[in-house]
This record gives sequence, C-alpha cells and structure tokens, in this order.
Amino acid sequence: MNPSQINQLSNVAELKITYSRKIKASELPTVKSSYDAEEILRESWDVDTIELVETFKCIYLNRANRVIGVVTISTGGLTAALADPARIFSAAILASASSIILAHNHPSGSLKPSEADRKLTKNIKDGGKLLGIALLDHLILTSESYYSMADGCDM
Repeated sequence: MNPSQINQLSNVAELKITYSRKIKASELPTVKSSYDAEEILRESWDVDTIELVETFKCIYLNRANRVIGVVTISTGGLTAALADPARIFSAAILASASSIILAHNHPSGSLKPSEADRKLTKNIKDGGKLLGIALLDHLILTSESYYSMADGCDM
C-alpha cells in the first residue's frame, strides 16, 4: 500500500457488530404458534396507534424458536408502512436469527391480506432462502384480532 492509500483508510468509519442479551437463552419466550407470536407483538405495539397508522415489525428467532428480539422496521401512514427487505435482513443477520416472523397492522380493521402483502411475503421468503433465514409467518393485526398468513395458507 502506498502512503496515500493508508491515509484514505484512516478516513473510513469503523463498523462494529455487537449483540448483547440481558437474560439467559433458556428464559427467552418461545413461539410455537401464531397465537404466541401475536401475544409477543401486542406487548411491543403502541395500542394508541394501532388504529391510526400502519406499523411494520419483525420478530427475530433463534434455532429453538426463542425470541431474540422484536424490531419496528417502519411506521407509515393510514394505508402503508415501508417494509424494507434490507433492513429486515440486516437486523436478522446482526442478531444471528435463524428465522423471522413479519407483522404489520391494518388501521382499517380489515384482516384480509392485500396483494402487496402477499407479494412482500413471497419476496421476503425467497430472500430468506438465499440467506438461510426462514420466514415462519406474516401476521396482520387489528385492535381486535389478527390473521396469520401461514395458518391461512397465504404463504
């Protein structure tokens, strides 16, 4: 390397990848069904906004289906929230997640998946296959109920 290349490298930001868990893996909640996922999501959801704005979240799980974490991917408007695959998978990789569960709410109160919901689910499922990260489900929540795309055979 010549001296100018060394100087250029000193101007590059250093990235650090860290993961810190505050409890033992055996104490993490386990997801065995869509109902379990829905309960975990409701604990992390702002109940005051579930009927006002669409929010997109992701549950990250280890190989034993224990919850590593829940991340809010985006908050949008009345009819949409951006579900950026790069953000979904970057968090999965950083957390060493083996699988993920997608979730978003429908402020309208409708539990029916839209064509955009189905397309996103397929794209994330296909992307996850390339990365070795399984998509287990995609839940749609309302203030009163939820719909599981895996249970409803929409995946």
